[in-house]
Amino acid sequence: MLSPSLAQEIAGDTSAVIGFNVLITDADGMVIGSGDTHRVGTFHEASVEVIRTQEPATHNASQAHRLQGVRPGVTLPLVTDGQAVGTVGITGTPAQVRRFGLLVKRQTEILLRESVMLRSRLLAERAAEKLLADLASYDPQVVEGDFLVFRAAELGFDLRLRRVAVAFEVTVPDTGGRRHGTPTRDMALVRSELLRTVREVFADPQDIIATTAPGWIGVLHRLQPDQPEAALSVGCRRVTDLIAAQGGLTARAGIGEPAASVGALHDSYQDACDALRLGARLAGRAPVHVITDLRVHQVLAAVGQPARNRLLDLTARDLRAQPDWPVLRDTITAWCENGFNLVRASAALHVHRNTVVYRMNKIEQITGRPLREHRTTMALYLACLADQLGSGDTSRSSQVLP
Repeated sequence: MLSPSLAQEIAGDTSAVIGFNVLITDADGMVIGSGDTHRVGTFHEASVEVIRTQEPATHNASQAHRLQGVRPGVTLPLVTDGQAVGTVGITGTPAQVRRFGLLVKRQTEILLRESVMLRSRLLAERAAEKLLADLASYDPQVVEGDFLVFRAAELGFDLRLRRVAVAFEVTVPDTGGRRHGTPTRDMALVRSELLRTVREVFADPQDIIATTAPGWIGVLHRLQPDQPEAALSVGCRRVTDLIAAQGGLTARAGIGEPAASVGALHDSYQDACDALRLGARLAGRAPVHVITDLRVHQVLAAVGQPARNRLLDLTARDLRAQPDWPVLRDTITAWCENGFNLVRASAALHVHRNTVVYRMNKIEQITGRPLREHRTTMALYLACLADQLGSGDTSRSSQVLP
């Protein structure tokens, strides 16, 4: 609990402040920190009795002379959780240093408790990172799901509860005009703050939160039985807003499907990553992307770029040659995604219904096919989605998930 590096840091800093040498011993009376570094590694005999009784002791010159490694001063026990883990001693005449004794003892114990808490938190974070990484790369042919359930239970998490995976990506604008991941910014300085921000929103003790790669944070959020479906998207949007307030950072989120088993959690996390990547390539999308809204995009991405290019060329070649192709593409997409309903499509496009009618007539004239024939329209719709996906490949087979 009391490491030599921490003891030396405390002893050196405290000695400089109070003007008297401070030394710290471990539970065996060995000096592990001292303002006088020559005393580090020596035995401090007076500490043995102080540790045994957990009572402070003072030693004048004659008393100190009879004890190994002891100089005049005061020695006090360092106690945490009722157990003496070492001592802190202040060198000087007892009358001079006694007034510093209790102050130095309490300050050292506070620093010790903070160090233990920090170490425990770091260990817990690393364990959560390992658990989430193992779930993300889970292969039932390599590891049994029950083993991961057991490991999670040791950390206090029940993987049998209904959960949904969320993936956050945090980026920072580059001064050269490009955008890239946060590795170019010192992530060591912002990592804890980002995790704290996510935990403010995902505060359930069963929520598993961990960094999965530089600039990526994964969450396995426990779903409450009465939790509205939209509540998760609202919570993710709150996280992205909070992160956006942190000096130039921006964030996006991808949401997977509900799951209650190791295999399903693996799929949910992959879906969350797919939603994040696919959503980033669709113009006009909000910072939060839900895989249930992107299933068709996910399937199209999985078939590969050559097949998408062929579909686009054979179905929408003449439309793509038009200067207003992006507008025509968005009109087809809105028409299909709003149930082939003119009123809803015009509302989604934020234009008058007559404008939609004009565009649809133009599309029909160019393609020679009626948009009210749903099979024809669905082929055009898939071609429009393929165009939105662009030339990149987001298929799962080519992804290295964080």
